[in-house]
Amino acid sequence: MTRVLLTGFEPFAGEVVNPSWEAVSLAAKEAPEGLEVATARLSCLFGTSLEELREAVGRTDPEVVICVGQAGGQPDIAVERVAINVNDARIPDNAGRQPIDEPVVPGGPAAYFATLPVKACVAALQEAGLPASVSQSAGTYVCNHVFYGLMHLIATERPTVRGGFVHVPFAPEQVVAGGRPALPVSLVAEGLRGILTVVATRTQDIVAVGGATH
Repeated sequence: MTRVLLTGFEPFAGEVVNPSWEAVSLAAKEAPEGLEVATARLSCLFGTSLEELREAVGRTDPEVVICVGQAGGQPDIAVERVAINVNDARIPDNAGRQPIDEPVVPGGPAAYFATLPVKACVAALQEAGLPASVSQSAGTYVCNHVFYGLMHLIATERPTVRGGFVHVPFAPEQVVAGGRPALPVSLVAEGLRGILTVVATRTQDIVAVGGATH
C-alpha cells in the first residue's frame, strides 16, 4: 500500500465552503486500490498552515503528499509545477495577516519544482474527459505558501517523499450569480483520484506540451 496524504483548506475570503477540502474528503472516501489515503484540513493562515502540514506529515508518515487549494476564476484542475519563496498577499488571510514581499522560508531557495509527474497527471485527466492543465504559478498567497513549505520540508527532512500541489475551481454553489467558471466537487474528486492513480503507478513524467506563452 502506498501511503498518501491529501490536504485541503478551510473556507476563506468570506466563502462558506472550500471545494479543495470538499473534493479531498470525497476522493479519500473512494481512494484508488492500493493506496492508503489520509487527509488533513489546513487553516488559511500564513505560518499556521505549515505547522499543521508538518504535524499531518509526522502523524501519517506518507510516501506522497498532494496539497489542494481553491483558485477562484480558474476553469480547470491545474497541477502546479513550481513553488516560489515569496509571500505577497493580495488579501488578508483568515487572521487578518497580509504579508508583502516576505520569504516563505528565510534563506531558502528561490523555488522548488513539484516531484510528481505533473504532465502525466494532466494527460490522464484530459484523457478521462476532465478539464486539466499544467500551471506555472501557484500564486503568492497561502496556497503557494503551503506548496513551498511542503517542498522545503521534503528537501530538507524527508527526501524520499514525493510532493506537489493542485489548484481547483470554484464549486457551482459559489458562483450562483454566474460569470465565473465552476466545476462540481464530484468531478474534482474524480480528478484527484485520477492524479492519485498516476502518482501511484509512475515516478517519471512524460514529454508533452504543457508550457505557457506568458
